[in-house]
Amino acid sequence: MSDYYEILGIEKNATKDEIKSAFRKKARQYHPDVNKAPDAEEKFKELGKAYETLMDDNKRATYDRYGEDGLRDAGFNTSGPFDSGFGDLNDIFESFFGGFGFSERATNPNSPQNGADLRLNMQIEFEEAVFGVEKEVTISHLETCDECKGTGAKAGSKPETCPTCGGTGRVQQVTQTPLGSFRQITTCPKCGGSGRINTNPCPKCHGDGRLEVQRKLKINIPAGVNNGSRIGLSGEGNCGKNGGRAGDLIVVLYVKEHKEFKREGFDIYSTIDISFPQAAIGDTIEVDTLDGKQMLTIPAGVEQGKVLQIKGAGVPNLGNSQKRGNHNFIINIKTPQNLSAEEKQLYGKLFEISRNKKPASKFIDKMKNVLHN
Repeated sequence: MSDYYEILGIEKNATKDEIKSAFRKKARQYHPDVNKAPDAEEKFKELGKAYETLMDDNKRATYDRYGEDGLRDAGFNTSGPFDSGFGDLNDIFESFFGGFGFSERATNPNSPQNGADLRLNMQIEFEEAVFGVEKEVTISHLETCDECKGTGAKAGSKPETCPTCGGTGRVQQVTQTPLGSFRQITTCPKCGGSGRINTNPCPKCHGDGRLEVQRKLKINIPAGVNNGSRIGLSGEGNCGKNGGRAGDLIVVLYVKEHKEFKREGFDIYSTIDISFPQAAIGDTIEVDTLDGKQMLTIPAGVEQGKVLQIKGAGVPNLGNSQKRGNHNFIINIKTPQNLSAEEKQLYGKLFEISRNKKPASKFIDKMKNVLHN
């Protein structure tokens, strides 16, 4: 299994700036246009996967804990940004960092352009996050126009080369200043950077080559997800242009709070109220858990704030649903209110015994009878 930190040549506590710097250095070394070694292509793909994962806080946290398999189990797309091709190194730096290329050469506007990722916020119930669930949603995304096949041109016609930029998609402007002349390359205002003009646009997509389409999707939410967890659906974002791959749909989960349970990691916490007699002599009581009612033993002499535990009754581990956290019960000893005459007599006797430090065996026996009758 690949070690993303080792691929980039960085430490596990590396900052995002260090990750970017390492990626730029390695990209220049292994890009297939530069490196003709047989394994350069595979190394470059791994490099992209490592960079994409470690620059995303949620992906990085999941990878650090569960590795590459954990990413897949959590629903993240692990194919990497270069799974369907590499593109020019100058284009890669521009898309990742907003520039850092090697020349002023304009990129080819007709080269494949990947589609944009889409985000969907989804609220789910506490129990659905714990045990997993399948949800059906309706999304709107861009798909390639089925009439013009993405060209944007009306059937029987073809896009023409933009006369303003000559098909490059960019124009050069020269500005004179007291310090000299400065050249600036900008997107062509005539064609919008496509390098082509549709004189006869497709009537269905109005020349864009793409249509907004609603689609129903089933989303499998694995057991153990938490508030803020992300699930990636590969290829369900907007379609690309010129043969570029479609973007992904990123589902961000928001988990409703439970009225009784609190979650910390894979453990569950809840508070249970018990009486003074139960705290003193112990008891076995019925408690609520994620799996329904279970029996919990209260040991004699338990103190306020003590935590009792049912092992394996917590949240399934993400990526390994057979392993679960624990359910922790925080003891709250309730002070009795509105005592009956008999209860007052018994508590009075207890007070006398504890004050005089006399043997309490008879009192304890009586308390047991009161508690269990």
